[in-house]
Amino acid sequence: MTPLPHRMPGVLFDEVAAGCGGAAALRLLARAEHSRRLACVYAVTAAARETGGSVAQEAERAWERLAAARNAAPGAAAAVLTHPSAGPALFGLLAHLPQGREQPPVHRFTALAAAAAVRAGLSGSVRWPMAGPWVTLPSLGRAHFPGARPGDIVEVRVDDDGRTRIAVPGSALAADPVTVPTNPYRAKGRWRGPRLLATLDTGSPLLLDPLDPTCYPYAVGRPGALGADEVHRWTAVARDACRLLRADHPEAYAELAAGPRLLVPLTGTARGSVSGSSAETFGCVALSLPPTGTLFAVTMAHEMQHNKFAALLHLFDLFEPGGQELYYAPWRTDPRPLLGLFHGTYAHLGVAQFWNRRRETEPDPALRAAAHVRFARWRSATREAVLVLLDSGRLTPLGQRFAGRMLDTLDALCRLPVPAPALRRAGTEARAHRAAWHEHNSRPRSGMLPARA
Repeated sequence: MTPLPHRMPGVLFDEVAAGCGGAAALRLLARAEHSRRLACVYAVTAAARETGGSVAQEAERAWERLAAARNAAPGAAAAVLTHPSAGPALFGLLAHLPQGREQPPVHRFTALAAAAAVRAGLSGSVRWPMAGPWVTLPSLGRAHFPGARPGDIVEVRVDDDGRTRIAVPGSALAADPVTVPTNPYRAKGRWRGPRLLATLDTGSPLLLDPLDPTCYPYAVGRPGALGADEVHRWTAVARDACRLLRADHPEAYAELAAGPRLLVPLTGTARGSVSGSSAETFGCVALSLPPTGTLFAVTMAHEMQHNKFAALLHLFDLFEPGGQELYYAPWRTDPRPLLGLFHGTYAHLGVAQFWNRRRETEPDPALRAAAHVRFARWRSATREAVLVLLDSGRLTPLGQRFAGRMLDTLDALCRLPVPAPALRRAGTEARAHRAAWHEHNSRPRSGMLPARA
């Protein structure tokens, strides 16, 4: 059977390039990411077969279990494969296999297959060696086995009635298995699941998960657990943000609600509020807790842009690979490669659109004045960056179309009136940033281009 390619209508492509796209774009990109994960599952299995030995045997068992779960309940298997932690697990394993290492982390593939079987209610058992005292079922949660050591064997058993128990046979805890609760979002005994912050209008959950170490592998501040008071603060601010997006930013809210969204909390960050996204964790955002619902909302708008753009780059070549040039980005202190500049520019297009709407809907005069400044700052900075992209000489024809549509949107934003005090302050901030950037990067690096005047 020849697989059918994913196709994005030109009209929708242009809407995404303009910073929008809505739920239709997010659903299409989610389907494409699902297909990409399925392809990676096949590639992992094929590479493991070539490796041979116990690696091939464990991968084959995981493949068969995942295929059985997918046949029994396609949606259950899809929920696991589209979970943000599945991307780093699968692509990380695939990167290990060709290198001939004796013990590549095949247990990550096995855990995905086990989670799919649990979700599908597929009776039977799955075993794999533990990496430590926590056993993760991706998209569901983790079970704790104090005293368990790396190499101990865990067994996940699904009974005929769908009840799931996790045990470590042959250990001191063999007689004390962990039962996966019907509602995995609540802690029960030694089970810890993601926290449900909000249920969006589509029924999709907005989850907080400090537990799964592969959800966002670069999250340096990820805590091991969150206390009840901290979870309450996250819940309150997240729900304020959802209400604001629903009322005043309907397209951004539609994109947020188009599927499950997972937040990975960062704590102990050295500088204020921080956030980030990863190309292989579609639907996931790592962030420190913003102090207000408005800042939470703009962070989500920003990172949803990164999510869209990363998934889009898995479908389309927007620029030529290679090239060592580094560029000035008006929102960073370090020079950026073309990919980083393109990513940040698209994200800040969403930020500019957010603040444009806030200055129309914010009831507080002081906050409305601040929104004017932020809108003026980011519309100009983003337009400047788009011009750099278009002048780079490395955009493909499709990339030129994408950046050109971004420029059209920004030109329209730059024609909107802004109070003179806000314009002056935005200009002062822009000049201060550029001066600080020049001072920080006073020694030119190889390939670094001068900042655009």
